[in-house]
Amino acid sequence: MMYWGEQGDRAMPKMKTHKASTKRFRVTAHGKLMRAQAGKRHLNSHKTGGQKRNLRGTICDAGNIAKKYVIALGGK
Repeated sequence: MMYWGEQGDRAMPKMKTHKASTKRFRVTAHGKLMRAQAGKRHLNSHKTGGQKRNLRGTICDAGNIAKKYVIALGGK
């Protein structure tokens, strides 16, 4: 039986995709992160309709934290 790092197998192990991130984020063709806006899961009764309407849809992130998640999703 050969273990990783011995003579027979010289390839590095494949990078695994972070499965929780795949359910929450999506990487665009240009390598940016698409995500839903926070603040609309609960405690909505006191928020105005305009606030809730503005929290709809997705936003595109390209900051330092977004780069970490792009790598976790197997992106560039």
